[in-house]
Amino acid sequence: MSIYAPQTVEARARRTRAGRTLGVTLLLAAAAVLGPQAFASDEPGEPVAVHAYTVAAGETLWDIAASLTPSGADVRDMIIEIQHLNAMPTTDLAAGEQIYLPVQ
Repeated sequence: MSIYAPQTVEARARRTRAGRTLGVTLLLAAAAVLGPQAFASDEPGEPVAVHAYTVAAGETLWDIAASLTPSGADVRDMIIEIQHLNAMPTTDLAAGEQIYLPVQ
């Protein structure tokens, strides 16, 4: 004996919606797990010449970057380069902190 379920339009639509929701959820979960690995690299980056610098009391990242920026160039570009070089999420500095600066 077999069990028969009526194939109404509403029942098919409900199953289709549930299947789509499950599929999208699985795709999003896979993207969250595999996505960061797609952009990571085991290759070392291009070496950059740097020197260590100790931040003095009252010094700001703008002051340091301005002293390194060539005439006519934008100080903000140097700030971004220094932040990237030191993996700094913000421009905050503390007196006595050591940072790396690009050799110009």
